Amino acid sequence: MRQRPGGPRPLPAARVVAPEIEGPEDVVAGADGSILTGAADGTIWRLTLPAPDAGPAPATVDGDEQAEATAEAVAHTGGRPLGLQPLPDGALLVCDARRGLLRIEPGDGAVRVLADAVDGVPLRFCSNVTATVDGTVYFTVSSRRHGLDAWPADIMEHLATGQLLRLRPGGEPEVLLSGLQFANGVAPAPDGSFLVVAETGARLLRRHWLTGPRAGHTDTLLDRLPGHPDNISVGPDGSFWVALAGPRQAALELLHALPFPVRRAAWRAQRRIRPLPPPHPTVRVLAVRPDGGVACDLRAARSPYRMVTSVCRTKGRLVMGSVAQRGIAVCALPGAKP
Repeated sequence: MRQRPGGPRPLPAARVVAPEIEGPEDVVAGADGSILTGAADGTIWRLTLPAPDAGPAPATVDGDEQAEATAEAVAHTGGRPLGLQPLPDGALLVCDARRGLLRIEPGDGAVRVLADAVDGVPLRFCSNVTATVDGTVYFTVSSRRHGLDAWPADIMEHLATGQLLRLRPGGEPEVLLSGLQFANGVAPAPDGSFLVVAETGARLLRRHWLTGPRAGHTDTLLDRLPGHPDNISVGPDGSFWVALAGPRQAALELLHALPFPVRRAAWRAQRRIRPLPPPHPTVRVLAVRPDGGVACDLRAARSPYRMVTSVCRTKGRLVMGSVAQRGIAVCALPGAKP
């Protein structure tokens, strides 16, 4: 990994908005500046944040007050929404961990299933989605072995069953890449020449070329990340903003070097003792340039808002979501003007 000189900078104190939203795993900015997210109960929310200069600053995340924001429920998937992608026609693509790839229609919020299987095999764990200008949809399946409720099993067993899928207009879903270590966030390059796919279990960003002489080939954009990458968004300057859901763990890397029966036994023991690991207090987000260089590296070592699984940049601020927390965290972007 190519680090910025001097290492990570402090992540500014965050403020929580819309605490009624439980588990906003992915946060994306709509064309109108609103924030879209999905909750643990299947609700899709649209948030309007106060202007950066709108009055006194509210309390930080560990204070007693909450920043004001308007939250509106716009749809319900009937499952567990994860990754989101607004479309130019006002519709919203949703990767639902339990229902597959969905499209939510503008206006009435009607939900339509676009894909719930590939090659006759049900999609067990749809994770994140994006779309290119030609209408092609790309989305990830984190695991073909475990569902969302047992996501630590896939990380610990380390079997690389994740996939990158493609759905062309009027076509059927097809597998582009397989053998990925917990495939997660996906986003296109600003010029549309490649896709970036986060492999959470391998701590790297994979690059899949769409155009040019390397079309169809895959290489590594950035590896040896200091944590496990989750969702990816594209900033106004073309940088890929990556949320690291947790820091690097030496014990996990040692486990990955052991035979599969040992890894499987470790997960079973973990499940009996503690079904889900507690969120780590370290929050870290990166901005990665299309050439693989790190443009921004921000970290909070002891954050009360934990396990940040998504981040997007909008109006000089960073907006963060977490699969394990209530509400959405908002903080200033160092050096950015509203």
